[in-house]
Amino acid sequence: MTTIRGGDIPREKVRLAKHYPLFIGDTIGVESYYQKLHWHDVLEINLIKSGTGYYIINGRQFEFQQGDILLINSNDLHCAYETKDLVMLVISFDPSWLISSLRLDPEILSPYREMGVNFTNLLDRQHPRIHKLRSLLLELQEEHTNGLRSHTTIVYSLLLRFLATINREFRIEAAAGAANQISERQLDKMRYVIIEMERNFAHNWTLAELAALVYLSPSRFSDIFKRAVGMPPLLYLIHIRLESAIGMLENNQMKITDIALECGFRTLSNFNRLFKKHIGASPKESRRLQG
Repeated sequence: MTTIRGGDIPREKVRLAKHYPLFIGDTIGVESYYQKLHWHDVLEINLIKSGTGYYIINGRQFEFQQGDILLINSNDLHCAYETKDLVMLVISFDPSWLISSLRLDPEILSPYREMGVNFTNLLDRQHPRIHKLRSLLLELQEEHTNGLRSHTTIVYSLLLRFLATINREFRIEAAAGAANQISERQLDKMRYVIIEMERNFAHNWTLAELAALVYLSPSRFSDIFKRAVGMPPLLYLIHIRLESAIGMLENNQMKITDIALECGFRTLSNFNRLFKKHIGASPKESRRLQG
């Protein structure tokens, strides 16, 4: 029997400079890549500057609005969706950058280490100290953007103040739902299945075959997958196939019938129906818009 471990599951490798291992920048809307479930090897902070949308993180949905702050852990299975005029400040950083500070304050990364137990991904927007966190993030971005002398030290110190403030002020004893939290091992299993689905999306997967990949009964697998991903496994497979089809439609040399078959749809009529239902336009209309 194959043992599935966290180290066996590939994650998105975010390349950051060794001497200054963080990314800071605004994103407008949500690119299609980030609408697909993913996980990465860095810690992430999001400040919603304007607009609305929602995250799905480990199967839980978090609706966000202007002023909200979210923390994304390195193992969090997540995707984001825009509902209106979204502008988001994204800060990604390598936790090893804070090793020296951990000697002084071993709890500095507790907001991530204790996520789902004593902290939540979406910080309390009504908390009296939330405005302080926003100010720290905006100051951090300004220092990074201006790049003046010693800006790396100031950015580092602002990041520490941000994390320390959360650790001190935003701790929630036994956060709601902690008892029903999906275990890390269960998340690893779902990641493994998602990777196999994405590698072989044209395969005619059945629920039983997917469940067998991680040695679970179909009903047990379906329940865990839905809680982790936010939708049933076969529906997620349709989304993977449709996303691949959208990319193929950019190639005007491929016939739509061939695209349908390449993406695992058995009939053109089924492809057209599902494409229209989930994308909001027919494949022909989508190709015309992309052209």
